Amino acid sequence: MACAATVVVAGCGASGAPGGPAAPDKSADIAVERDAALHAALPARIREAGTVRVATDVPYPPFAMFVAAGKSGLTGLDYDLGQALGAKLGVRFAFTPTKFDGIVPAIQAGRFDVAMSALTDNREREKLLDFVDYSHSGSGILVADGNPQKIVTLDDLCGATVGVQAATNQHKLLTAHQSVCRSAGHRPADIQTFPKDSDAQLALRSGKVSAVVVTKPAAGWAAKTADGGKAFDLAEDPQAPAGYRASPNGIAVSKQLPRLTSAIRRALQELMDDGTLHRICAKYGVAGIASKQATQNAAVD
Repeated sequence: MACAATVVVAGCGASGAPGGPAAPDKSADIAVERDAALHAALPARIREAGTVRVATDVPYPPFAMFVAAGKSGLTGLDYDLGQALGAKLGVRFAFTPTKFDGIVPAIQAGRFDVAMSALTDNREREKLLDFVDYSHSGSGILVADGNPQKIVTLDDLCGATVGVQAATNQHKLLTAHQSVCRSAGHRPADIQTFPKDSDAQLALRSGKVSAVVVTKPAAGWAAKTADGGKAFDLAEDPQAPAGYRASPNGIAVSKQLPRLTSAIRRALQELMDDGTLHRICAKYGVAGIASKQATQNAAVD
């Protein structure tokens, strides 16, 4: 199902169904012009189906969130970017909530074509999927409002109970830092893993953990919006203004679909050049993470 030549991205979403793609967020209001040449460059199967099947982990604000509790509609940075890409390519980007650690296996099994879920582009993942990168950020530390334990740096987490979502880059960061704690003569952190970042935040609210390590944009969004900004604070390490191990974040595409990877990269570059990506990022308070070049498999680790 191709959208019209010039569309508002909210008009190209999918309708929700149990176990299927989530319903669209009607609030995104960014006009995008369809590129016929890019549509023609898509793989034949994608053109014929009119749909790119997208896996995403929900909720993971500000990248993917439910519009309201109990509703299937989605909103968020990655969701809005997907709708803009779909409008540019003339197909529908149909998002389906998927458990984070099941996303890569699901793409490899052919259940999805791409993943848009604040995915860090690293060498390990590049062995399994191709990445088209659109932003650059690292990990941040979310603490309770007022930062009662005065946590500022990763070193301050030594000996503390720390929450993190399982199978994420942040979990690897914490695990790797354990040796730093020991070398400094400190106890290592007590790392508590959770299925979702929202579960880790609940643990922080209840005092079960002293901090949560997430992507810095997600930490900043939570600090800004949860309970009107009164639930959490963002620990700002002056030595890591973009976050720890800042790296490219991207759209992961099945290695079986190189033409789709190429088309997405070209479409993404157009959205960068005309300012659409910057406007989407700015909508969620993270304009600074937007890249100016759509790179492919640009991991530096």
